[in-house]
Amino acid sequence: MSTPESELDGRVAIVTGADRGIGAAIARKLAGRGCAVLLTYLRLPEGGPDGIDGTRASSAEEIVADILVGGGRAASLEADLSDATTPARLFDLAEQRLGGVDILVNNATGWVADTFKGLALDRYGRALEPLSARTFDQVVGVDARGSALMIAEFAERHRRRDASWGRIVGLSSGGPEGFPEEVSYGAAKAALENLTMSAAFELADRGVTANIVHPPVTDTGWVTPEVEQAVRESDDLIHIAQPEEVADVVCFLCSEGAGLITANVLHLR
Repeated sequence: MSTPESELDGRVAIVTGADRGIGAAIARKLAGRGCAVLLTYLRLPEGGPDGIDGTRASSAEEIVADILVGGGRAASLEADLSDATTPARLFDLAEQRLGGVDILVNNATGWVADTFKGLALDRYGRALEPLSARTFDQVVGVDARGSALMIAEFAERHRRRDASWGRIVGLSSGGPEGFPEEVSYGAAKAALENLTMSAAFELADRGVTANIVHPPVTDTGWVTPEVEQAVRESDDLIHIAQPEEVADVVCFLCSEGAGLITANVLHLR
C-alpha cells in the first residue's frame, strides 16, 4: 500500500511557472509524493507588475536544489511558452532527464492588468494599462495558446509511449463570466478552461483526466490590506488561501485516487 510520500513514485510531471507562488508549491508537493518534476520559469529582468510576487525575475534553481537535497528528482528550464517551439523542448528535456511525462500542470501566466475603461489604477490602486494588441498577445500567448500547445504535446507523447495513465491540471482565474480590470487575463483563462475540458473528453480513453482549479484569492505576495478588506466585505469570497493549500488540491487531482474526477472546474472558496 502506497503512502502519501510514495503515491506518485515513478511518475513525471511538468509544472509551468514553477519558480514562485502556487507553481512552486505544486512542484514541491508533487516531489514530496515521489514524483519527478520539471519546473519551467521565465525571467523578466525588468521585474513584474506591482503586486505579482514583487518580481518576475527569479529562476527555479533554488526550488530544484531543495527537492534534490530532500531526495527527490527535479530539473528546471527557462522557457517562453509563447514560443511555439517550447513544448517540444520541455518534453524532450523531461524525457531525457526524468522519463516520460505523466502529469502536466499549466500554471504559467503572461499576466498584465488591462482594461477597456482607460483608467490608470484599478480598485486596489494597482497600475492598469489600456487593452492593446501587446497586452492581449502577452497574456493569451502564454495562458491560452501556450497551454494549448503544451496539452497537444502531452497528448502526442502520451500516444507515442502507448501510455494509459495521465493527469492534466490547469490553474484559472476569472473565466467565462469576464474579469473586469484584467480583461485579457480573464479571456485567456476562459480559453484555458475550454481547452482543458476538450482534453478531458478527448483523452479519457487513454486514462487521462483533465481538470481546472480556480483558486480563491491566494497570497503570493500581492495581497494588500485593501484586498483583505475587499474579501471580508465580499458576498462571493470567503478565504485568502496560501499557495500550499491550493497545491494540496492540485496534487490530489494528480493522484491515483482522483481517477474519476475529470472535466471539472473546481472553484475553491
